Formats: sequence, C-alpha cells, structure tokens
Amino acid sequence: MTAYASLMAELEDAVKNGPRDKRIETLRRVTDLFLDSADRFNDAQIDVFDDVLNHLIKKMETKALSELSTRLAPIQNAPTEAIRTLARDNAILVAGPVLAQSSRLTSEDLIDIARTKGRAHQLAISERAHLEEEVTDALLSHEDMEVANRLAKNAGARFSENGFSSLLKHAETDEQLAKKLGLRLDLPLRLLRKLLLIATEAVRSWLLLNAPLEARSEIERVVASMANDFTREATAPRDFSRAQDLVAAMQRRNELNEASLLSFAVSQKYEEMVAALAALTEAPLQTIAAVMRSSRYDGILVTCKAAKLKWRTAEAILKHRFSFHKVPDFELEVAKADFIILTQATAERTLRFWKARAIGVQVN
Repeated sequence: MTAYASLMAELEDAVKNGPRDKRIETLRRVTDLFLDSADRFNDAQIDVFDDVLNHLIKKMETKALSELSTRLAPIQNAPTEAIRTLARDNAILVAGPVLAQSSRLTSEDLIDIARTKGRAHQLAISERAHLEEEVTDALLSHEDMEVANRLAKNAGARFSENGFSSLLKHAETDEQLAKKLGLRLDLPLRLLRKLLLIATEAVRSWLLLNAPLEARSEIERVVASMANDFTREATAPRDFSRAQDLVAAMQRRNELNEASLLSFAVSQKYEEMVAALAALTEAPLQTIAAVMRSSRYDGILVTCKAAKLKWRTAEAILKHRFSFHKVPDFELEVAKADFIILTQATAERTLRFWKARAIGVQVN
C-alpha cells in the first residue's frame, strides 16, 4: 500500500488546496488504484478506500461523480459506503449506474431510495438484474405506469401477491403492460386467468402467438375455458317466472325504480335485473333478455337510456351481467362516452322498433 500512502498525502492537499481539475485527477487515481487490485483486497483494505472515496465525493461535481458511479457499479466488492452515497445522489446521472447494477446495495437501501427519491431513481432500480418482493412492492406503491411496465418486463423481479394485484390493476388500461404480464412464467395460474378476463381480444390473440411454449398451452387452455364459461352462461336456459312475479309485486307497491334495479345488478341477480328492466321500459322480457345475452354493450346502453337511467346504473348492469366476463375499465370508459352521446329520442325510437319487431307489427 505504498502507493496508497503517497496518494493520501496528495489527497489531503487536493481536497484542501487543489483546484477542481486536481481533485478530479486525484479521484481518478484513487479509483484506478482500487480497480487495478480490487479482486485481491481484503475487507479492511476496501474500508480504507471507502474512507478515501467518501472524502473525495463530498468535493466533486456531478460529471466526475457520474464517471465514478459508472466505474464502480459493476464491481462486486466496491466500497459499500461510497456506493450508498452515490445511490442517494439527487442527480440520476450519478445515482443511476449504481442503482441499476451495484450488488452492494441491500433491499433496505433500495426500498428507502424508492420511497424518498423521484421517478428517475425508481426507474433505475427497476432495471436491476434481481429484485426482491419487498423492493417491487415499494416501487409499485407509487402507481407509476412506466415503472410498472419496466418491472413486468424484468425477468429477475419478484412480486408479492399485492405486487401482482397492482400490476393487474394497471394492465386493465395498459395493453402493453398486459402483454408483458402475460408472458411472465411466474404469474400464478389464477392471476393469469384474471389477466385474460380483463384483457382485450387483441391482447389475448397476441399472447397466444408470442407466449413462450411453456406458457402458451396454459393460455390456450384458459382462453378456451373462458369462452366455454361465457357461452354457457350467455346461452343457459333461464326461468324468469319467479323474478317476474317479484317485479310485478314491487310495481303494485310502487317499489320498482332505478334504485331497486341497481340493487339487483350489483347483487348479480340476473333474472330480477332483466325482469325489472323489462318492466321499467315496458318491453317484452324476451327482447331485454336478448339484449343482455349479447356480447356487445350497444343494446344495453339503448335500453338504459330509453328507461332514463343514470350511467351509474347502466355501468352496474354492464359490469355484473356475466359472472365469467369482467369488463375492462377502458371498455367501460368507451361505453360511458357512447352513453353520454346517445340521445333520449334515439334510444326511445330504437326501443320502439325492437318492441314492434318482437310482436310482429309493421314499422314505418
């Protein structure tokens, strides 16, 4: 360590009296000395370099610290405190390399930085080759879509139950995230099914084409099962007699209104919901039942608008009419926009046509 002894004296002089260029040159020489023999240093020697580097870091500008961070980031036994100092720097040019690469940072370090620093630091952490569940939980707590996408793509990231739930929530409105999540081999099967339920047809088709072989067969099985469930529920024979009697009794007591229909929808009382909507629109039950069975939502919007229902009620009907089909949030937003645009007059005219057709009357 003779070179180190002479360097220490030079260091003291550079820090106290030297100009910027001399401080930078000293930092480079200390870094070179460490990197040249890093694999041979013991813990005590590394601690000495840690003290020296931390002494210099306090006096350095962003450009020099960025270079230091880049050089130390991939080193397995890099000086720990120097790495922690660099990782907490507000400048992402300084913090980024060690946040993305350094093995010297613990999960506790990463969680603290994820919670206290900004988005750029969170994105850098998301790039690490390995991330524990508690770290991804901390990152996802900010609900940043770009962070979520980067984590979903990271094969070395591990997720807790809450972490996967957070990703699924974001995937409802982000097709790219849904694709990345569907390709993860560690996604539990029940969550894969949930993902496919909320995904668009385009995303499902993309996953079937692009998923790795070990995942594709499971995706095919789940998609086929979903299709069967949906078909069975949509085409299942229904007995509406009891529901019609209940609704008729409610009408006699003046208890049938939008609030009761909303209650039926939220409670997933399908027969009562159909019977109530038919009564409120004075439409044949078979007409409303056909509208409900359709995979499209247009007819439901027309019926609800004609009945002068609020969007909240129409949304509940769309969301709860099928047990095996979750309507994605983005699709509900499109439906809401269509519902707002649809005029009362158009809805009533369309419903009159359906009623006339149902009873075989010629419509002019």
